Amino acid sequence: MNKRQWINALWLSLALVSVQATCNYTFKDVSIPPEVKTVSVNYIENRARYINPQLSPQLTDKLRQKITGQTRLTIVNSDDAHYDIGGYITDFSVNTSGISGKEASSNNLNVTVHIIFKNRLDEKKNFESDVTRNFPFSATMSFTDAQNRLMDDILKNMADDIFNKIFSNW
Repeated sequence: MNKRQWINALWLSLALVSVQATCNYTFKDVSIPPEVKTVSVNYIENRARYINPQLSPQLTDKLRQKITGQTRLTIVNSDDAHYDIGGYITDFSVNTSGISGKEASSNNLNVTVHIIFKNRLDEKKNFESDVTRNFPFSATMSFTDAQNRLMDDILKNMADDIFNKIFSNW
């Protein structure tokens, strides 16, 4: 390869690298039509049999933060928002997930949130859906200790799952 071909190859490589560097994939504003500008995120009420008093306000706040941080939408507290998101916690319970000998070796903290999504610009896209996650913990840990240890994971994962259900069409 002569010097001129080598320089051309180098320029081509640099051009390809710079194009690839600017073409990164992001979930920001996925599936949000340009005419949608506002969203209302209502308080996620706790209707589960067992009520953790921290879960509803913290989950509502975490979802609002995620929407603010990962979309261009403005959160408003009015009935005329383009998107209206609401819901309630239907399950916050524990079940045994593993048995060793005759005793439980692991448990799951089950969390389900029923989501109500209203698109005021296109009512055909309104939906209701359950978002469920199980959070494993050792059976030697008390339910109170498990809640305290798992709360950050619960908030992050449930907010992520709700966000994805609404904005990523999965």
